[in-house]
Amino acid sequence: MLTSLSTYGYVILFLYSLGGGMVAIIAAGVLSYTGQMDLTLSIIVAAIGNTLGDTLLFYMSRYNRPQMMPYIVKHRRKVALSHLLMKRYGDKIIFFQKFVYGIKTLIPLTIGLTKYSFTKFNILNAISAVIWAVGLGWASYTAGDPLMRAASFIGDNPWSMPLVIAVLFGLLWLYFQQATKKRR
Repeated sequence: MLTSLSTYGYVILFLYSLGGGMVAIIAAGVLSYTGQMDLTLSIIVAAIGNTLGDTLLFYMSRYNRPQMMPYIVKHRRKVALSHLLMKRYGDKIIFFQKFVYGIKTLIPLTIGLTKYSFTKFNILNAISAVIWAVGLGWASYTAGDPLMRAASFIGDNPWSMPLVIAVLFGLLWLYFQQATKKRR
């Protein structure tokens, strides 16, 4: 990811941010630390891409419901979790979903299925995307040295990355199993 971002930079960052972009903005922050990218421009590009991506998901579920239903039916429990999170946390879930892998695409889709205001969603989504991009971009920029050392370690020990990914996905799977478990 680091090599691709330094070569194609901002275009990849924008496209990746349409669907989430957490890894890309972190990589852009590290590349900004090394001087290969500009931090301010990276934050702007990631925020715009992330805002447009979530707005598109909201729009698709609001105005193309029949085409979205097969996807939504496959993820009934996650959709139910999204509805519960929306009821529990209200507007704050638009901000929190930016940082939680696994529900990032479902929250805008499920909000689009409700009567939630399109204008209100876009305003909160844009503010949340800016906070998300600034927070992750700045954090990865300031943690550039440790992140570069971690990348170097993984490069020297290729066996470690599959282990880290397996642990992360295992933890996410456990979380979603618990969060979407049927209560009796």
